[in-house]
Amino acid sequence: MSRRNRQPDPFDALLLVDTPAEWTSHDVVAKIRGHFRLNKVGHGGTLDPMATGLLVLLIGRATKCSAAIMGGDKTYSGTIQLGRTTSTQDIEGETLNESDPSAITEEQLKRALPALTGEIQQLPPMVSAIKKDGVALYKLARKGIEIERETRTVHIHRFEITHFKNPYANVLIECSKGTYVRTLAHDLGSALGCGGCLSALRRDASGPLHINQAHTLDDILTETRETLVERTLNPAELLP
Repeated sequence: MSRRNRQPDPFDALLLVDTPAEWTSHDVVAKIRGHFRLNKVGHGGTLDPMATGLLVLLIGRATKCSAAIMGGDKTYSGTIQLGRTTSTQDIEGETLNESDPSAITEEQLKRALPALTGEIQQLPPMVSAIKKDGVALYKLARKGIEIERETRTVHIHRFEITHFKNPYANVLIECSKGTYVRTLAHDLGSALGCGGCLSALRRDASGPLHINQAHTLDDILTETRETLVERTLNPAELLP
């Protein structure tokens, strides 16, 4: 049978994983590929190691949907810690500065949000996968090297405070692809004059796909190769 006339394979599909903490996107891909003996598995957008939530796995010919998945807007819920800046702009980095944010009010927080909403210019962090002359920035950062980066245009559709108990602000963010939420946390802290970093992050949606459709990694690994297809989704029914 020619490739053109090849029949759909049940493993040409999407698998939505509710990624646990401390698992990288690469770890999840490798685990699913090896556990179920799948030839081709990719993902539709990396999650930072500290982040949890929706990871879209692309299996078989569904890997061709990568651009459609990664190009969609993303929704995150997270927590920003005020009064602390770090080398990575999240709590996993080395602390660079600390200050007392106790005078910051919720009203001050909300007044700072419009400047970080809409179309904005964002400076990517050094600890990122962006490449300079073929070398990922995070590899340079590990050597203590910091280079000039160009700002990027991103669109923040929604940036809301859902709960505030100083020094922690819970936030909901809807944004375009390529947005660094930890940079938003850093920039919000800078705008308030006290510094800030991201202390928790969860991806709730990617394009039309939502965390409510996802399965925990533990649940997925209870399946056999034959029953795994019951947890997969047909990309043709979900993506334009």
